[in-house]
Parts: sequence; structure tokens; C-alpha cells
Amino acid sequence: MEGLRAAVGEINAAPQVPPAPPIVVIISGQSGVGKDSVIREVQKRRPNLHFVVTAASRAPRPGEVHGVDYLFVSKDEFEEWIREGRMLEHAVVYGEYKGVPRQQVDDALAKGTDVVLRLDVQGAATVRRVLPEAISIFLVASSEEELVNRLVSRDTESADKLLLRVETARKEAERIKEFDYVVVNREGQMEEAVAAICGIIDAEKCKTSRRLRGQT
Repeated sequence: MEGLRAAVGEINAAPQVPPAPPIVVIISGQSGVGKDSVIREVQKRRPNLHFVVTAASRAPRPGEVHGVDYLFVSKDEFEEWIREGRMLEHAVVYGEYKGVPRQQVDDALAKGTDVVLRLDVQGAATVRRVLPEAISIFLVASSEEELVNRLVSRDTESADKLLLRVETARKEAERIKEFDYVVVNREGQMEEAVAAICGIIDAEKCKTSRRLRGQT
């Protein structure tokens, strides 16, 4: 070793590349495609990720838990948060407010923690404008028929609202090209979608453009 040092000079023991900076990952998709279920499985595999809890003014659905599935707040409280600038993004979806509290994102990134956001296509477009380096993933069903069957099987809404969701899902599908990645969540094969999302996160963390940012 000493002879080698004499020939090539001092050997640097410092890392050759810096650690990857934290990233923001947007997971979006059509209503009923299974975003919540997929994200819960990603959480199990990647407990070090920070999953932002979206705020919503609607009432909880059966089985939903405040602070876990959503932050359920009144419309008045949500509008106060908007006025105070506490929302990274927000929109009215099916007549109710939905949005991302800014503080959760800021705190996680300041700690060096990757952030995952669950957003509809409107929210995803807004966050991409505010955070252009965010990675966006669009989740789809294998076919429209499969998606409609999922919506019907939920049996949580009236026929009018179900029709609105199907029409909205068709419009959302037209915006797939706005996203960096598309992942298919096939019925009964959710593990494949989860693995794909984890793979995307790993690949993005290894990009030279991220690891070597600021270096010449």
C-alpha cells in the first residue's frame, strides 16, 4: 500500500459521490385505481419515507381514520388554512376541498427524508409547478372495464356520483403524458405495482443529475 501511495499520491478515503438529496414523489391516478392500497404497501416496504397525510373537508368513509387516511377538517377550517398560506396545493374535488399541508413537506425535506404525496391530477399539476424537481407517477388499472368494476364494487356512492367518477376518470386518463412514469395496478397483482414504484424511487435516487448536483 505504501508503494502504491508513493506512485499515485494520497488516496482519498472520502465518498466519491455525496448522498442523494431528498426527493418528492407524487403518486396520482384515476379514482378507484387503488392508490390508497398501493401506498399502504409501499409504506410497509419503505418505512423511512414520509407519506404526507392529505387534508380533506369531506366526511370520512367507513373505515377511514383521521390523521392516517386523511386529515378530516371542516370547510371553514380548510378555508382558514388557505388564507394563512398553509397549503402547498389545494383544489375542490367533487364539491369538497382537498389539499397538501405545506408544513409536512417542508419539515420532512429539512430532515433529509424523501416525501411521497398522494394527489389527484389537478393537485399533481400544481405541485409540479411549485416543485419542478418532484417525480410524478400515474397509477392506472389494466382497462377501463376493470376500473369501473372497482368503482361499482365499492358501493359507497349514488349512481349520479358514480357516473361523475367514471367521466372524471376518462378525463384523467388523457393526462397520463404529463407524468414521468405510468404504473399499471392490475387486479390481484398489486405487488407488481408496489415493486415498480419502489424501483422508480431507487432509480431516481441513483441519477447522476441528483447525486452530483452542483459539482463540475
